[in-house]
Amino acid sequence: MKIIEAPSPNFDERSLPVTMIVLHYTGMQDGESAIARLRDPEAKVSSHYVVAEDGTVLRLVDEERRAWHAGASHWRDIEDVNSASVGIEIVNPGHEFGYRPFPDEQVEAVIRLVHDIKDRHQITRGNIVGHSDIAPARKRDPGELFPWGKLARLRLALPRPTKNLVDPMWSQPGFLLALERFGYDVSDAMAAIMAFQRRFRPELVDGEVDAECRMILLALLLPKPQGDD
Repeated sequence: MKIIEAPSPNFDERSLPVTMIVLHYTGMQDGESAIARLRDPEAKVSSHYVVAEDGTVLRLVDEERRAWHAGASHWRDIEDVNSASVGIEIVNPGHEFGYRPFPDEQVEAVIRLVHDIKDRHQITRGNIVGHSDIAPARKRDPGELFPWGKLARLRLALPRPTKNLVDPMWSQPGFLLALERFGYDVSDAMAAIMAFQRRFRPELVDGEVDAECRMILLALLLPKPQGDD
């Protein structure tokens, strides 16, 4: 895979080994503006990679360094997500500027990049996440149109469970306890529920805990989630 070097000055030193991959969308009107911002020392944001809509991959920060893509975030027992992760920005205007499906060429490039990073750092599928998973109160990216199922079929993300589903009949507080156990920050309950839905039930993101949500989450907490994806 050809990678174009486009260095950003926005990085510092890691304090943790790499155990995560975080996927973002750029959320700006065009890719050029997003790349410029990620390389602007005044912006104080960056990512390790940017994947353009035509599949071009740019490297902004070396993986040995800590890029500034996650912000205030949490996943499982990790509070300094920037130190523990490789960040990939995927060019897409996002919900604010005309959210749209990700082109096939772009998705294929993301898949190749994630596969390479996952193998080199021996990252588990459960630690390949979206920005909204690690910061549900602040972020919605990469959003409900991102094709997580394609990554899951290649064992590059957790699948959406579809087999042998059982409703545990949790109350909403019970669901939130289970969601926290899975890895989410649930201090903003509605945002956490919607982040979970955006990832694992994207066709209906309403913030309501229903039987389908409960069944999916219970299955994800089992040792081997089973899904068509």
